[in-house]
Amino acid sequence: MEQTANLGAFLTGDGRYRLLVEAVTDYAIYMLDPNGIVASWNPGARRFKGYLPNEIIGQHFSRFYTEEDQKAGLPAKALATARLTGKFENEGWHVRKDGTQFWAAVVIDPIRSASGDIVGYVKITRDLTERKQAERMLKLSEEQFRLLVQGVTDYAIYMLDPEGNVTNWNLGAQRIKGYAPEEIIGRHFSQFYTDEDRAAGEPRRALETAKREGKFEKEGWRVRKGGTRFWAHVVIDPLRDETGTLLGFAKITKDITERREVQEKLDKTREALHQSQKMEAIGHLTGGIAHDFNNLLMVVLSSLELIRKRLPEDPKLTVLLDNAMQGAERGAVLTKRMLAFARRQELNTETIHIPELVRGMSEMLQRSLGQSISIETRFPLKLWPVIADPNQLEMALLNLTVNARDAMPEGGQIIIAAHEEALSPDNTNNMKPGRYIRLSVTDTGVGMDAATLKHATEPFFTTKGPGKGTGLGLPMVHGLAEQFGGRFELSSRIGEGTIAEIWLPAGDDTAKPEPVRSPARARERFYEPLVVLAVDDDPLILTNTVAMLEDLGHTAIAASSGRMALEFLRSADTVDLVVTDQVMPDMTGAELAKVIRANGQSFP
Repeated sequence: MEQTANLGAFLTGDGRYRLLVEAVTDYAIYMLDPNGIVASWNPGARRFKGYLPNEIIGQHFSRFYTEEDQKAGLPAKALATARLTGKFENEGWHVRKDGTQFWAAVVIDPIRSASGDIVGYVKITRDLTERKQAERMLKLSEEQFRLLVQGVTDYAIYMLDPEGNVTNWNLGAQRIKGYAPEEIIGRHFSQFYTDEDRAAGEPRRALETAKREGKFEKEGWRVRKGGTRFWAHVVIDPLRDETGTLLGFAKITKDITERREVQEKLDKTREALHQSQKMEAIGHLTGGIAHDFNNLLMVVLSSLELIRKRLPEDPKLTVLLDNAMQGAERGAVLTKRMLAFARRQELNTETIHIPELVRGMSEMLQRSLGQSISIETRFPLKLWPVIADPNQLEMALLNLTVNARDAMPEGGQIIIAAHEEALSPDNTNNMKPGRYIRLSVTDTGVGMDAATLKHATEPFFTTKGPGKGTGLGLPMVHGLAEQFGGRFELSSRIGEGTIAEIWLPAGDDTAKPEPVRSPARARERFYEPLVVLAVDDDPLILTNTVAMLEDLGHTAIAASSGRMALEFLRSADTVDLVVTDQVMPDMTGAELAKVIRANGQSFP
């Protein structure tokens, strides 16, 4: 009782301090006697803890502690610490009147008399529940974020210090780059860059850009632990504190190698489709022009032949006439190549044994190529035959070898080879499955760059000088290969020569090679003069056809359409033969022939 009276006297010593304490509501400020009994109670204490003064004064302060803390003797330890050290300070859970808990910061100071005796304690408590909750939520958020970052495996997410050294490492970084955390943390991030990029200062430039612009983003090659490369999308963001001081960088990397490869394949497919459509359009145009031009040349040639027969012998005129015919014949050769490119020429396919065909051409090839070119053939002992037109295949092979010779102005070697290839249904060549022979012509010439190679099979494209090439040789080979049911491939590099390869469908390997036939001598035959009906919608061709028939001693009748021919046949006494064009308006040559056969008895 004496101690409590002393504390009461202390409390009433200065009314101004009491007014100050009573005015505080954000802190619970109250007094304890030396045994821990509550001796005073301010409004802050009433607000925090829920007790009215008459409910708590005279009660022990331990009731503010949790049951666990009471069992652990924490209230007694708090007073003992304050008594011995002059202060007790702690944070922990405390209990309100209604049993709810709040997080409190507690300070207990001893109160001593003039003689130094303990007369009580002043206890100040602050409710920090909101701060504690905020800290807990922040910690939870940080933990969730850490777990999120660590759980990401599709992205490499890690941090760098201001100098670019790695400070942490997630599972995605470990999976993509191959380093375990202990292998990479503390090392400079530039080791993920290629030697070329490091030499060019790319890592330093990336960090400087991020600092200057607030972000760095780029795609490029990066290097894994094992030295393999991958195509990466990289983002670097600077990390700054509230004052703007640079703390480091956040770096996010994604491996997009597969996406890049898919895009490249898509681009190549689109390019191939575009090239195919372009070549198809050029083929249609070339074929149409070549067909019409071929008809005109036939008119010119036949007219020149008739003129030759009817002109008197004059050496000067004969030279001019021969020159004109040679020019027309060269034009005819060009049109044949254009038709081959457009795949519109008629083919007489048969089973061909490549070695036999090449042996039969050897003398002609050597004579065409000259002594500075050596020819080597490489064929397996057993080779499937091919299905092709032998004359056209010979012409294609001759074209390829002449091109190879022109690529070796100082001389060199040409290798003609063939080998078998079987394509499965899922082949990547976009060809029908089956057996093929790959006939190749390889030279040791100057080669072609990528730009030249890209256009090499386009008609009229040539790298030869004026008058040395038409630009139709390779397109002709390309068209023939397609028409045979195969394909034509060309590969070349500057200084490494060129390989031209024709894929040809294989035939029956039991087929025997065709015997080499010598040209049969033309036998003279004598014909009775005939009455011939010539049908053609082109007046130039029709006029020449009639003239040629008459030159041969026949009687020729002209009709400019199928219907005109039928009308004539109905009224004519005798017609021995009908010669007709195929492509005509209203009625084709085949349709005309069908009508004539169906109504043969109606015609005299």
